[in-house]
Amino acid sequence: MSKLKIAVQKSGRLHEDSMKILKDVGISIDNGKDQLKASARNFPLEVFYLRNGDIPQYLRDGVVDAAIIGENVLIEKGQDIAIIEKLGFSTCKVSVAVPKSFKYESISNLQGKRIATSYPNTVNQFLKSNKVEANLHIINGSVEIAPNIGLADAIVDIVSSGSTLFKNNLKEVEVILKSEAVLAASPLISEENQAILDRLQFRFQSVLKGRQSKYVLLNAPDEKLNDIIKILPGMKSPTVLPLAEKGWSSIHSVINKNEFWEIIDELKANGAQGILVCPIDNMVI
Repeated sequence: MSKLKIAVQKSGRLHEDSMKILKDVGISIDNGKDQLKASARNFPLEVFYLRNGDIPQYLRDGVVDAAIIGENVLIEKGQDIAIIEKLGFSTCKVSVAVPKSFKYESISNLQGKRIATSYPNTVNQFLKSNKVEANLHIINGSVEIAPNIGLADAIVDIVSSGSTLFKNNLKEVEVILKSEAVLAASPLISEENQAILDRLQFRFQSVLKGRQSKYVLLNAPDEKLNDIIKILPGMKSPTVLPLAEKGWSSIHSVINKNEFWEIIDELKANGAQGILVCPIDNMVI
């Protein structure tokens, strides 16, 4: 039986988040320390643990069928590779940062400056679109130290919390792009493995939808049902069940996590009581 070969970053936050979503979709993986690859016990899948920057070429060559990879890496090294699902985790920015003493007003202040980066293609495209010429120093590693040692006037690098910039006396001045983990597919994937990838993507979509939603149960007087139902969108419509106490009903629904507190406030204002909120592991729609 054919197995889908999927690449993930071999270490770091993206690795941890990638392994978590595979676990959340019910895939059990045996992974010994320092293994290059590992097989799933209950799904036709092999996981390859690779350097993030090498993954686009492995996809392009068909060495792996799919990958969980940072969108920023594909923008830099694999714009010809198809993104089939945005996964919503391992978010970051690719940003321009300068020393705190640098008097920065606009991108034109980078004209003729030295910029250290691990993302030359992304930076060149950004500078070209802004009609700025600068000298790039390509660094693989600790880009943020370049201004402190006199190698560069500015840097372009990944920013998550901003703590690394702060420690190196730098400030973020421009966001070039925002990135998250994505599921990407090789252009050479076989028809058989594409069918397996479709199954995996469906599982991912179910988990991601669950992460974005909350299950809500509440009690309400019958005379307020219509008002409360208008507040709750549900998947099709809310479920309404009569309570043992006459004149009262129980309402069950699903709400978007990002609208949670606003909806709860409206429910309370319209007479809802005993509101219970539960996480959702999966939503199969």
